[in-house]
Amino acid sequence: MLELEAVVKHYRAAGEEVCAVDGITLHVSAGEIVSVQGPSGSGKTTLLLLIAGLLTPEHGTVRVAGRDLAELSEDQVSDYLLRDVGFIYQSYRLMSRVSALENAALKLVVGGMGLREAKVRALPWLQRLGLADRLEHTPEELSGGERQRVAIARALTGEPRLILADEPTGNLDTARSLETIQLLAGLAHERDVAVVLVTHDAEAARLTDRGYVLRDGKLLDGRAQEPGLPRAAVRLAGG
Repeated sequence: MLELEAVVKHYRAAGEEVCAVDGITLHVSAGEIVSVQGPSGSGKTTLLLLIAGLLTPEHGTVRVAGRDLAELSEDQVSDYLLRDVGFIYQSYRLMSRVSALENAALKLVVGGMGLREAKVRALPWLQRLGLADRLEHTPEELSGGERQRVAIARALTGEPRLILADEPTGNLDTARSLETIQLLAGLAHERDVAVVLVTHDAEAARLTDRGYVLRDGKLLDGRAQEPGLPRAAVRLAGG
């Protein structure tokens, strides 16, 4: 489903070149959830943006379902994000003064679905995420954790083939975090969805099929980061 081959992405910051992603190779199969941990500034979000087609690698290839994202036009990237990807942003990106239900339905509406039908499709996701009694509340009336759950529901309503989750449990309590990761893992396993989860939460990472650490632009085997085990960069392959 998802293939990254020797992907490199550099930035210039304060006059210095920063290699956010340095030769990463990663394969994620349909039906698999993979976690990536790492400190702030380690390149985790850059990695997700490359997979989303919102950034283009300087070297290497990002393919989703066999398509090289670098070969897509701007309109094709937009369609890919709309139809195939559920992106859970760390910053929520909800519309102000719009109800939770309408926010969750927004992606479907943008894709051409009528608002009434889109709300019917979005409702079960909000209910599964514990927001049945907050449907008509606007983001201004919701807590940070509730806004995060609305953003998660919005990403899932279109039944995407690929879910990219940027710290989806960062504003949730322990119980909600566990429920959210179990929901994402269930989607992966039951509906053949590929999920890439970026997280600081080691407990959340342990619930995924494979866990890795991003450090200095390199993707490392998360199991090799345990005390007493050597650190070693590895080629990642799903399946």
